[in-house]
Order: sequence, then structure tokens, then C-alpha cells
Amino acid sequence: MPVARPLRAYAAVTAAYWAFMLTDGALRMLVLLQFNALGFSPVQLAWLFLLYEIAGIVTNLYAGFLAARFGLAATLYAGLGLQIAALLALTQLDPGWSVAASVVFVMAVQGVSGVAKDLAKMSSKSAVKLLAPEAGLFRWVAALTGSKNAVKGAGFFLGAALLALLGFAVSLWVMAVVLGLILLAVALFLPPGLPARDKSARFAGWRSSDPRVNRLSLARMFLFGARDVWFVVGIPVYFHAVLSDGTDEGRRTAFFIVGGFMAIWIIGYGAVQALAPRLLRGGDTATKAIRWAGFLVPIPLALALAAWLSGGPQDWLTVTLIAGLLLFGFVFAVNSSVHSYLILAFGQADRITRDVGFYYMSNAAGRLLGTLLSGVSYQLGGVALCLAVAGAMAALAWLATLRLRS
Repeated sequence: MPVARPLRAYAAVTAAYWAFMLTDGALRMLVLLQFNALGFSPVQLAWLFLLYEIAGIVTNLYAGFLAARFGLAATLYAGLGLQIAALLALTQLDPGWSVAASVVFVMAVQGVSGVAKDLAKMSSKSAVKLLAPEAGLFRWVAALTGSKNAVKGAGFFLGAALLALLGFAVSLWVMAVVLGLILLAVALFLPPGLPARDKSARFAGWRSSDPRVNRLSLARMFLFGARDVWFVVGIPVYFHAVLSDGTDEGRRTAFFIVGGFMAIWIIGYGAVQALAPRLLRGGDTATKAIRWAGFLVPIPLALALAAWLSGGPQDWLTVTLIAGLLLFGFVFAVNSSVHSYLILAFGQADRITRDVGFYYMSNAAGRLLGTLLSGVSYQLGGVALCLAVAGAMAALAWLATLRLRS
């Protein structure tokens, strides 16, 4: 059944996705700032988000089947509803709990949030395939993906502001109420026609039947591993150590600066994603995916060499890392945008939720791999080893992308 008023449906899905990602970014910053204030180390902070990434792998493995079985609108509503539940659950966090109890509780709640995020993401991205004109698919995908990341970056600032103005629990209540209103509005005004439940749908395994989807998914895993191996622990810990003067006020100031850099990086990443179709006009998109994957490889390797030669924290190294990571973000964003287009271009409409789910399962696996390696590599070799591992993973992403040519 064709979608009634597809542009209105696209706007409704996009608005819901924006609202979700705003709370997702704000929640991450709220948790980071709150537990940093409670004295958690950066490695402990990284552990808080581990189940979030694991949940993403499991959710994406089954999300395509769930969307086919229960309908695309149902999985979108489930994602929004679970995020509301996660926000409300965190309001019950007791500062008097032990560190172990707090970590376990927050990890569990973040796991629910991870399920919610990937249900909402899979539903929104799959809907674009069905709602956007085929001729402008790259532009529509880039607009949704780029705006999503810009909104998530804004959520970082929102989380810090809410925590400063309202406190932890009240901030969570405010976000839960607003997201609840968004869910109600989408349920009332989303036009009919998105794929409905198919009772005959069966789970079809963890791999796609299309080898192009499998190759692209492998490249996606290493691409996001290359980012998170420095983004999650390495660079935040390094910058915090360099910028803090050791006092409580200095540590808080350094943390906000680090959070601000991460937010700006994500917002810029989203802006470049939205502009990617203009940067890549004409020619074969798979060939461009190979070329831009190759452009990414030398950047973290050059930064790793600079960090190794510096022998320790230096002002010139900090400036070099900031400039280099902004360049990394630009090239990474183009790669990510091309991937997001190709998965929809390769996917067939009758199984698009399954292909997108498998693809984003690989995305989550890359984030999990990057998160784990970020803490280990920083502990073993500092920021230089983090960046060197990022370069190795970028090289693996390029090698996987080469196979798209065949």
C-alpha cells in the first residue's frame, strides 16, 4: 500500500528521530558529567556505555525482522517508548549507592537506551527508502543523517545546560515528558502506508543475501571502530589531563571544554554529512567510497607519529591533535554519508529493514570494538597507540571497501 502524503510522513519520522537523538546526546552528557562529579575515572565512565553498544549489536541483528513482523511504525514507537522508560528509570538513581551498584544500574539502563536508539534509527533510515524519491535518494539520506548528528551534538550542550540549571533528576523528567509528547504527536499524525505487520515474516539469519551489503557492513564496522578507538576514552582523557590544573574547578572547566570539543566535532560531522551529495556530484558512488576510505587512513597515523615524537603532552601537540581530528571528522563524515546512501541503494524495498538492520549491527559492533580498544590502547600506549590503532582500523575499512568494486 503506497504511503499517503509521503513528504508529511518523512517530516514526521524525521522530527521523531531528531527528538530522540537530542535526548540521546543530552543523556550521554548528563551521565558523563554526573558520574565525573561523583569521582568516577574515565575508564569507569567508558564502562557505563559498554552495554549500550552491546545492545546495539543484538537489537540491529533482530530489528529488521521485528520491523517486518510488527510493522515499521511499531518499531519507531517502541524506540521512543523505551527511551522514555530509560530516562524515567535513571531518575531512581541513588547517590548513596556503592560504585559497583551504580555502575551495574546505569549500564543496564544504558542498555535499554541502546535498544531504543537502534530501533528508532533502523525505522527512520528504512522509512527514507520508502518515502524519498529514488532520483534524490542520496540527498534525502544525507539530510536525515547529517541533521541527526548535528542534533545529537546539540544534545551534548543541552545535557550540560540542563544539569547546571535543573540538576540530574529534574533534567531527566523534563526530557522524558518532552519525548512523550513527541511520541503522542507522531502516533496521532503519522500518515498510513508504512509497511504493516507481516505475520509470515521469519528471522532469516544474521547475514544479508546480497554480498555488496555484507562487504559494506564490514567496511562500516572498521570505519566506526577507527573513530571510537580515540573518541570514547583516548582523546577525552588526554585533553582533560592537559587542560586541567588539578583543582576541582580546573577539572570541571576542563571537562566542559572536552565536552564542548566533542559536541562541536559531532555537529561539524553532521553538517559535512548533509553536504556530502554536493561534494560528490557525478560518477560512480562505490568508486568514491573507495577513494574517500583511502583518504582517511593517513590522518590518524600521522597524528600517532606526532604524539609519539612529542614524548608527552605539549602545547603544539594539543593544537595538532585538534586540527588533525577536525580533518579526520571531515573525511569520516563523507565516508559515513556515502555508506548510508549505498546501503539503501543496494537494499531491496521488500527486505530493506533486514538489510539496514544487519548494516547497523555492524555499525554497533564497530563502536563496541572501538570502545574496548580505546581503553586498552590508551592504558598500554597512551594517545599515540590509540591513534595508531585507529589508523590500522581505517586501513581495514579501506580494504573492505575495495571489494565493492567487484
